[in-house]
Amino acid sequence: MNRCLAFLVALLFSAVTVSSACSAAPSDWIGFTLEPQRGRSEIRATFRDESRGAGESRWSTGFPPSQLIGFDISGFRSVGTRPVRFAIVREAGRLDCSGTGGNSFARGSCAFTADPAFTQLLAGRGIARPTREQAFGLMSLDVRRDLIDAIAAARYPAPSIDDLMAMTAVGVTGRYVSDLARLGYRPASTHRLVEFKALGITPEFIGGFARIGYPNIDADDLVQLKALDITPAYVAGFRRVGYGHLPVDTLVQFKALNITPEFVQAVDREPGPLPSTSELVQRKALGRRR
Repeated sequence: MNRCLAFLVALLFSAVTVSSACSAAPSDWIGFTLEPQRGRSEIRATFRDESRGAGESRWSTGFPPSQLIGFDISGFRSVGTRPVRFAIVREAGRLDCSGTGGNSFARGSCAFTADPAFTQLLAGRGIARPTREQAFGLMSLDVRRDLIDAIAAARYPAPSIDDLMAMTAVGVTGRYVSDLARLGYRPASTHRLVEFKALGITPEFIGGFARIGYPNIDADDLVQLKALDITPAYVAGFRRVGYGHLPVDTLVQFKALNITPEFVQAVDREPGPLPSTSELVQRKALGRRR
């Protein structure tokens, strides 16, 4: 499962392309290019720390024009060359950029400034004061205060800066942490939170099992259920054909062998008790119904 999780996280990080261990740009100035995002209304922005050599410290993602503060979209699309200015402002810091553009392309440079209040928040919560590289990574991934607050409120150990970036990269938000906590789930570590989110384990998924008689499922069992796409509807189907509260281990075995409620109904049997779960497994493994 750890290998699967690492692959999922790698894919999600690649969506924003933050190179050099998810951080970048220790220098004051960062080069940028802007061009249309193919097939979408967004602007594709690429930022590079040119002082560190080709391919180093790159961040590339799409922005709605409204998020490029002060950006003249009509001038960007017009024929000719003209000055271009815009800013990207997030809780962890900001980029102030200027250059030239026209004909749907622009290039120039940006100054990065870490937000002092956000830096102080990290230090005050026992996380760390970020290096300039880490501060740029926090800004580029848009790590937010509400995530830090929710982690503290749920009484997790203080995460590292890399933990915060990993959580944000897969979509863990303060609300996600809080909603899990309200359901009684506080995974043992922030790494498990990343795993939950990467697999798509949501409060709704957990609640669906609670409604059919599976409250307080162990975190490891939740990971198995989601990884095999075992849904509350799949489990409820066995109840309808006569099987009660099947253990999670049995459900995992059934799903791995593609034993479905329909398979149970198709099993030829004499009147009497339902086949045991072990008998169903044996019949499926042998490819027979009698």
